[in-house]
Amino acid sequence: MASNKKRVLVPHLLGKTGLDMLKAREDIDVVTFGNTIPSDDFNALLRQHAQVNGAILGLTSFGEKECQGANGLQVVARIGVGYDAIDVPALTRHRVPLMVAGTANSPSVAEQAMHFMMALAKRGAEQHAMVRDNRWGDRMSALPVDLINKTVLIVGFGRIGTRTAKRCQAMEMTVLIYDPYVPAASVRAAGYESVADLDAALRRADFVTIHCPKTPETVGMFDAARLARMKPSSYLVNTARGGIIDETALHAALTGGRIAGAGLDVFDLEPTPVDNPLLELANVISAPHMAGVTVESIERMAEQSALNVLSVFDGKTIRQNVINPEALD
Repeated sequence: MASNKKRVLVPHLLGKTGLDMLKAREDIDVVTFGNTIPSDDFNALLRQHAQVNGAILGLTSFGEKECQGANGLQVVARIGVGYDAIDVPALTRHRVPLMVAGTANSPSVAEQAMHFMMALAKRGAEQHAMVRDNRWGDRMSALPVDLINKTVLIVGFGRIGTRTAKRCQAMEMTVLIYDPYVPAASVRAAGYESVADLDAALRRADFVTIHCPKTPETVGMFDAARLARMKPSSYLVNTARGGIIDETALHAALTGGRIAGAGLDVFDLEPTPVDNPLLELANVISAPHMAGVTVESIERMAEQSALNVLSVFDGKTIRQNVINPEALD
């Protein structure tokens, strides 16, 4: 490799759009690695090369050890917006920006949240089972409900929460927003009701959908006490991160009639064990952490990830996608 080339490590799962963008540059050397490469193997890959200037990551973790192993590292980009597998302070110490895919997968996650709400309200899984098992006589025992005129509480008003709010409003729902980091005036200007007291808002909500990041502040946010404040007829949706909901408490709430159902794209442990008791409940629908992954979003995220890396190399960093801007100072 010529000395003026930049070497970028990318996972096999990177969409074709982003991969082609990188390979089209004569000053870029692309090295691909396995989507689920173990940490030790990834570190060995870093050490194998004389320099690694950029890394695009899917599920791979990255921290101090990786920073030390990547000689010449200038940027780390995540395919997506979550970064709980990344040691951000370590990157900052090494003056390496961590960049995320911006709004590339936000519409997909918002749509999945709506899908969960509608599937729960319309009792999609249960009604399918009635048809499959020729139990048409049971259909009046599990009546669906409408979304129109219902109240939805959106926890987190960022890239995804704002899009979910628009979709809920289009369904003629009353939209409440809980986000202590967004000014109430901004929420009102967008056409929604800002709520400062999460516990009080839970008592009003027919649907609760979570769109906040996983942080020390939000881990266990929905514990037994908080779930007890929800309506017995309400539904809880999580397309954010596992750990925000206490799964044991959720199971108790679902089996004890304290809430009506839940839609879960994420779990404490992923893959979640096949004997996870939540999976046995008829009032739970789930997905394997795929809310932000669609045919279209894969390409959007790949394109944005490539643009993020190239922006750093070209001295035109897309700052709004940088998680640790202090690394740029």
